[in-house]
Amino acid sequence: MWLQQVVVRGVQIAGRRGVCTTVSNGKLPLHFNYINGERVSPLNPDPTQIMKVLEPATGDLLIELQTSGPDEVNRAVQSAKEAFTEWSQLTGLQRGRIMQRAAQIIKDRQEEFAYWETRDTGKPIYEARMDIWTAIDAIEYFSGLAPTIAGQHVPLANGSFAYTKKEPLGVCAGIGAWNYPIQMAGWKSAPALACGNTFVFKPSQFTPITAVMLGEVYTEAGLPHGCYNVVQGAGETGTLLCEHSDVAKVSFTGSVPTGSKVMAAAAGGIKTVTLELGGKSPLIVFADANLDNAVGGAMLGNFLSQGEVCSNATRVFVENSVMDQFLARLVERTGRMKVGDPMDDDTRVGAMIHQDQADKVMTYLDGAKKEGAVVACGGELVTPDDPRLKGCYISPCVLTNCHDDMTVVREEVFGPVVSILGFDTEEEVIQRANNTEFGLAGGVFTNDLTRAHRVIAQMQAGTCYINNFNIIDVAVPFGGFKKSGLGRENGLVTVEYYTQVKTVYVEMGDVDAPF
Repeated sequence: MWLQQVVVRGVQIAGRRGVCTTVSNGKLPLHFNYINGERVSPLNPDPTQIMKVLEPATGDLLIELQTSGPDEVNRAVQSAKEAFTEWSQLTGLQRGRIMQRAAQIIKDRQEEFAYWETRDTGKPIYEARMDIWTAIDAIEYFSGLAPTIAGQHVPLANGSFAYTKKEPLGVCAGIGAWNYPIQMAGWKSAPALACGNTFVFKPSQFTPITAVMLGEVYTEAGLPHGCYNVVQGAGETGTLLCEHSDVAKVSFTGSVPTGSKVMAAAAGGIKTVTLELGGKSPLIVFADANLDNAVGGAMLGNFLSQGEVCSNATRVFVENSVMDQFLARLVERTGRMKVGDPMDDDTRVGAMIHQDQADKVMTYLDGAKKEGAVVACGGELVTPDDPRLKGCYISPCVLTNCHDDMTVVREEVFGPVVSILGFDTEEEVIQRANNTEFGLAGGVFTNDLTRAHRVIAQMQAGTCYINNFNIIDVAVPFGGFKKSGLGRENGLVTVEYYTQVKTVYVEMGDVDAPF
């Protein structure tokens, strides 16, 4: 793998960790803000506000970024505001055609996007390829919806009538997390643009690369300058976006504490918000389930992207009568997962995003063992054979002998750790499954579909699964209940979150005034 050479769109990537020669000096482009259709340098660069982005797999410096302050954020928002008039006046069909061209360009550059997404996140490249497709799917899906966005006609008495229009909000802001950078840039920008809005995106400071590549794709596809902008920075930059008077909506993905701050910051301007926050999702396995499928669902629900997934089913409830069989199969399959170089096609567990996150996961594991949990497999720091892979790697962990009040069972770990809990009755497990402040996802495995629908009807979660888990389709709404968020991403309903309804009453007779 180290000697492989890949050529994508004239860009040579020499060696497994070669440098993408996109400019003459053989390095990544110097500028990672994208404003008014081009990469730009900061207006007022501050050498004390430089962020160092490390490559998760190696621990080496990947790039350095200038944090975006008030001037930079205002420049991006102003660019989007000026572009709004032209973009919002195009027909949905015209907007959709541009978005379809963008989707095709990403398809043509899929390997290039996947390469940088893997270097940015540390996730296995086979997953990065799937993530690129989720962004493509979103852009294609909403490009198709764009021409259908319309209001309704309402007949009234005496020939009068009313009609409604779904109008764009204006400048929309998106704030992404580091686990799915390109997916979030696509999921948030596609509906915004399809509805006639313009967009300013702040990716996580840990994964800044592919959001800017997406901006270049949109421009190449014919998106007017200013319709899609990117500002880099940490929490302060996000706050500036949320509080900006010309931003009409904020879509945020991240933790509950940060989501609360986003909501508070947006409240001052009475802005629309969509929040996709944390989770501690339950997965219930009944004795009559297909256990091989249930084990596969539990693994999908815990070990994608090194377990750094908000919707993960980190609490797996297994009916006690089949607990031994389920655990044996889960431990055997989990133990076969390859941990190592994210660029290898057969790697299934890559590098944690950074040292702090790895330390957090190991602290949860230490605490779990002190509280009585038993490690059935994994949960160890792994040192890959290749000395250049100096990042943080953790083998996927199965915890048994867990109980509901353990810290690891109650709190979001955001790592490759699953807690296995036993149960005896349906009534009992539903109560326990709902005993959490989160409500992002939930699932059930059973061959009794009557029971499956009965259990799901009582589950307090926004995204539920029967006989599968963590399957996402852009046509299906995704979002949570309780502290897991507000609003939805994907599906037809998303149009409601990126438009506002104007009602027009048309009188066809004389005015009947009582004075």
